[in-house]
Amino acid sequence: MFDNLTSALSKAFETLRGQKTLTEDNIQEGLKAVRRALLEADVHFKVAKEFVNQVKEAAVGQQLIKSVDPAQQFIKICHDQLVELMGGEQTSIPMASSGPTVLMMAGLQGSGKTTTCAKLALHMRKRKKKRPLLVAADLQRPAAVSQLQTLGKQLGIDVYEEGTKSSPPQVCKRGIAHAKKMGYDFVILDTAGRLHIDDLLMKELEEIVGVCKPDSVVLVCDAMLGQDAVNSAGEFHQRLPLTGVILTKLDGDTRGGAALSVRKVTGCPVLFAGVGEKPEDLEEFYPDRMAGRILGMGDVVGLVERAQEVVDEKDAEKAAKKLLKGRFTFDDFLKQMQMVRKLGPLKKVLGMLPGVGQAIKDIDIDEKHFARLEAMILSMTARERAEPELINLPRRRRIARGSGNELQAVHDLLKQFKMMKKMFGKMGKGGGLPPELMGEAPRKGFRQKKGPGIPGMRSGKRGKPRFR
Repeated sequence: MFDNLTSALSKAFETLRGQKTLTEDNIQEGLKAVRRALLEADVHFKVAKEFVNQVKEAAVGQQLIKSVDPAQQFIKICHDQLVELMGGEQTSIPMASSGPTVLMMAGLQGSGKTTTCAKLALHMRKRKKKRPLLVAADLQRPAAVSQLQTLGKQLGIDVYEEGTKSSPPQVCKRGIAHAKKMGYDFVILDTAGRLHIDDLLMKELEEIVGVCKPDSVVLVCDAMLGQDAVNSAGEFHQRLPLTGVILTKLDGDTRGGAALSVRKVTGCPVLFAGVGEKPEDLEEFYPDRMAGRILGMGDVVGLVERAQEVVDEKDAEKAAKKLLKGRFTFDDFLKQMQMVRKLGPLKKVLGMLPGVGQAIKDIDIDEKHFARLEAMILSMTARERAEPELINLPRRRRIARGSGNELQAVHDLLKQFKMMKKMFGKMGKGGGLPPELMGEAPRKGFRQKKGPGIPGMRSGKRGKPRFR
């Protein structure tokens, strides 16, 4: 996400390394680089110009904090201005004081509007504890109604539909009446999109607004369209009382122009960002967190929130205790690996850690590696998963054949698993990391044991391992 913009801004900040203070002269080159980075990211030219002027005004003559590098202070100024540019604070969907909250979705065809309706309904049910109803009012696009029905069935969310013969305003009106009667407290109207903005589309949407009087009118924009998405948002805003924007496909946007421009051009806050294809891949838009991602600072808070959603805290705590006591099994390892996979693609997860995003942007992380590890573990018997020391060469060959992997892959898995158990088992006893794992010679009292045992483990009487 925003890889190109992040890289360009990092180079711009390098021009201030080594400066003792921020002056109008020495930040000029940095400001030019920042403006160029924004324009290359497809940020609206007026927005880029105003942003640079605000950064310049805030930076020149600012009282520097002792021991803080001027370049770092310049980055902090850029961060604050980015947060302000994207809206300052996170904005939530306002809820109706009485009756169901009605939200109308609008957008161009191909922006992911229908899918986003389903994602938003799931978000409102899981995060806000609402009982949502989807209303199928997109009667122009073939199969739009059936698509919404399919998504609703997959997610367990009810859909109100009348086929394709009724008028969209009346379908919306009757859908809201149905929601009131049946006790739904959040209604999402999925309206028709078009390949381009035309008067017929706008009149239909204006009629729905007039008839239904929705509490919120939200525009769905494809972030990958950059400035085109912002221009269409501006045109929608002229005809409809927009209250917010949802940016889809933000995970595929390496530039970031739409995210940085849409608030300034339309005056409407960005409410959510689509960051993947899964139903759960809809995130509330936090300007401060997004600014951190753009500047390569990561988003630890977002990562923790995501982990809290998918990771069972009790299971994780139980597994941690077993790991520190040296009683960790392959069954435990499999559960932990599956929890990590629920967080999303590994590259995306690592990119939310400070300083990691740019470091791994050109590294190809093989997501199939997890599947291969899982296949090897599932090819073991229950006893082998509980007692890995039983896995001799014939068993390893069987596991390799059963999982479709090379024998060396099984060797590597067992070796890494033993090292992990040893490392955390040592930490659990308060001894810190074993010296050989730190690249040091084993301390006195540690011997390399011959055979298939764990390297460096203390030996008991008669040369047998003290722990198994």
